[in-house]
Amino acid sequence: MLMAMIWVVPMLFFRLEILQEAVKLKPSFADAHLNQGNVYKAMGMLQEAVACYQRALQARPDYAMAYGNLATIYYEQRQLDMAIHCYNQAILCDSRFVEAYNNMGNALKDAGRVEEAINCFQSCLVLQANHPQALTNLGNIYMEWNMISTAASFYKAAIAVTSGLSSPLNNLAVIYKQQGSYADAIACYTEVLLIDPTAADALVNRGNTFKEFGRVAEAIQDYIQAVTIRPNMAEAHANLASAYKDSGHQEAAIASYKQALCLRPDFPEVTCNLLHTLQSVCDWENRDTMFREVEEIIRRQIKMSLLPSVQPFHAIAYPIDPLLALEISRKYAVQCSLIASRFGLPPFVHPPPLPVKAEGKHGRLRVGYVSSDFGNHPLSHLMGSVFGMHDRDNVEVFCYALSQNDGTEWRQRIQAEAEHFIDVSAMTSDVIAKMINEDKIQVLINLNGYTKGARNEIFAMQPAPIQVSYMGFPGTTGASYIDYLVTDEFVSPTRYAHIYSEKLVHLPHCYFVNDYKQKNCDVLSPVCPHKRSDYGLPKDKFIFACFNQLYKMDPEIFDTWCNIVKRVPNSVLWLLRFPATGEMRVKAHAAARGVSPDQIIFTDVAMKHEHIRRSELADLFLDTPLCNAHTTGTDILWAGLPMITLPLEKMATRVAGSLCLATGLGDEMIVSSTKEYEDRAVELATNPAKLQALTDKLKEVRLTCPLFDTARWVQNLDRAYFKMWNIYCSGRHPEPFKVKEDDSEFPYDR
Repeated sequence: MLMAMIWVVPMLFFRLEILQEAVKLKPSFADAHLNQGNVYKAMGMLQEAVACYQRALQARPDYAMAYGNLATIYYEQRQLDMAIHCYNQAILCDSRFVEAYNNMGNALKDAGRVEEAINCFQSCLVLQANHPQALTNLGNIYMEWNMISTAASFYKAAIAVTSGLSSPLNNLAVIYKQQGSYADAIACYTEVLLIDPTAADALVNRGNTFKEFGRVAEAIQDYIQAVTIRPNMAEAHANLASAYKDSGHQEAAIASYKQALCLRPDFPEVTCNLLHTLQSVCDWENRDTMFREVEEIIRRQIKMSLLPSVQPFHAIAYPIDPLLALEISRKYAVQCSLIASRFGLPPFVHPPPLPVKAEGKHGRLRVGYVSSDFGNHPLSHLMGSVFGMHDRDNVEVFCYALSQNDGTEWRQRIQAEAEHFIDVSAMTSDVIAKMINEDKIQVLINLNGYTKGARNEIFAMQPAPIQVSYMGFPGTTGASYIDYLVTDEFVSPTRYAHIYSEKLVHLPHCYFVNDYKQKNCDVLSPVCPHKRSDYGLPKDKFIFACFNQLYKMDPEIFDTWCNIVKRVPNSVLWLLRFPATGEMRVKAHAAARGVSPDQIIFTDVAMKHEHIRRSELADLFLDTPLCNAHTTGTDILWAGLPMITLPLEKMATRVAGSLCLATGLGDEMIVSSTKEYEDRAVELATNPAKLQALTDKLKEVRLTCPLFDTARWVQNLDRAYFKMWNIYCSGRHPEPFKVKEDDSEFPYDR
């Protein structure tokens, strides 16, 4: 490269000398002045280039090329008015000057004169119908105007007439990705990389698409290649870190996040994601300082109407103000609306607000569930029976699967038991929304919220008249297009209604459904093949346990656990390697608090059946207040293991308390302060008779209490859906209500 520069610069000087001699011999030689200006421009001597172009115009006032080249310098210097004037003069001199039309269009667009820019690009296309830059530029305008289908048509036209232009491929890939057509987006980025294999931006964008498509290993390869090509590209390091984190390589993720911050210290997304990764491995150094920094970032971004760098799902487990968490969700809901608007669909026509059962009618309420988790996922473990348990005389159920068939028993079961099960994983979001609307769904349930695989833009398109959030996301969606949140009085008390955007629907007992009576009855057998020794557990010690993911822990609750272990002689704390990289840090924290590392015992994550069975080997479960045991809470209660839980304010902090109440034994397991938490755990651990009585009562009520009565729960859910429809039919706006276990209100909607 250096050798080329040594050769090129003398060549330019040599050429300049020849042109200067030509001008001396013939001062009116316009072409010589023009070429002299071109040489100066190539050398970066722009003032001299302008002077040469002006002399060319003095020699030949109708010299279109000189006007065009002069305009280009003005454009590059952002002197847009001068550039537009010169391009216009070039066109007056040569009405068929194609490039002048295209370039003047760019200048007009940058000056905010978009309609005039469109006219210029169209004039360019009249002269040259296959002009790729003009087609791309028109596509860019329509993209900015959110007219996505029109923009895509111009990009496709540009791609059809050239094989060397990457910008329309990049932009078309963005559209495909926004619409969920990941394979098409990847194909476009691959074409870009064929044009330029060193295009680090394209590698990062393709990596992002691979990652969203679930092909994390390929994403990592693209990010690694990008940072190899451009080691100082902070975005590539940041995205590589996120991919490492998603694939369970937390230490590598932390290193890459830190590298990104070294390259760009003011990188809000990386600061926030690094905090979450550190939290997941219990790295609590500078934790309070980082949380203050992250909260300042969030508030600043919200004030500037930017999308917060903390995702709603992370915010539910952070010690931040619930109203700030609501604002985060609201911003993400607006983002989903923006994505939805890019499809350009007209508003949907909804089913008429007419009762389906009143006055002798025999219709059924059409209920749709949308989820990416119909498969081997906690949601399906919990809800497997629900979709087939609805009252078929009154409710017609549709399940729309956003994920491909994983071939597991959970997917097969839901497919078999749901009245209608449709795999929409290969469809774009607008097509899915149209299908839901054509199916005349009256109540549409979002089982994802802001979790992996969600496509909330479907709900933002509002294909159904009543839209509901349930189960997948323990918090508010902040979405104006989600009418209701199905919850219960303990998890979401009316006094906390201000931290939710939805109207609260209170189910009786606990909102959190489970399928254990149908699917896991065999674990209640007194014959348990598991022994403490199978998991390295001491036979003769008191075992406190917590099987929550490590990100739910915080220094305050861990201090409390250490105090408990120190106050209870001959006790240990049993935790999950979830993730494994947190184990050494947790043991180090324990040692710093005076607890021997051998009193902290870690066990690998296990399959559901084994996990429930082995839970009975513990003596008492210690919940995490900042983000409770949800699925894990139902696991351990079904196993007959009592817990201690401390509810706070946000939804995710109160779920375990609701689970306990629905067993009928909540008063013995729910506490109201950290001190009471510690004292209650110590009391139960040092009073074997009292703990045994609680354990025995818990095991006794498992088959009769509301918590595990799935059929009863589904009947109450049917009542809730009919109440929503009743409110809609009456012409009222959505309103909060409590479901009554009263058949006089069901199924008739009146």
